[in-house]
Amino acid sequence: MAGVYAGWGQIVTIAIMAIALGMDAFSLGVGIGMKGIRLLHVLQLSLLIAFFHVLMPLLGLFTGSYVGHLLGQVTTYAAGGLLLLLGGHMVFNSFRREDSSRAIDHGTFWGMLLISLSVSVDSFSVGVSLGMFVNSIVLTVLAFGLCGGVMSITGLLLGRRVSRGLGDYGEALGGAILLAFGLLFIF
Repeated sequence: MAGVYAGWGQIVTIAIMAIALGMDAFSLGVGIGMKGIRLLHVLQLSLLIAFFHVLMPLLGLFTGSYVGHLLGQVTTYAAGGLLLLLGGHMVFNSFRREDSSRAIDHGTFWGMLLISLSVSVDSFSVGVSLGMFVNSIVLTVLAFGLCGGVMSITGLLLGRRVSRGLGDYGEALGGAILLAFGLLFIF
């Protein structure tokens, strides 16, 4: 019976981390959406973000699995430390953020590709952390991709209608969640 609870605990952890990572895509989406974006570009950008939110953690999971075998007992502390660094970075950037979406033209393919990759890089780091102990790679990458895509489309559409401050708070919340999981892994 303890194995069943451990399995559910891992699913809940993956879901919360997927949502936390999606907050970055959400916050960027709100900023881009406020500048005005065509519905076709909303769909294209959201699909690219979902793709990179699958690809990057998948690469991270494989890297983390390898590192986990190398580190042995230290794995949990390394994963926690990595999440602490990433969460802190997200919180710090949410309050310090300059308008990075201004320099990149989100209407071009290369601009959308660069934006999608930039909001998915942190998924690689979390994938490395999760790769040290997660059992279900397919569930993990699908959850990350689904949350990244849904939260980016939500942010883009919402950004067309609301104020700028919502995006910054979303990224700060995502970073705080990752910080909490990092502390949970260490302690």
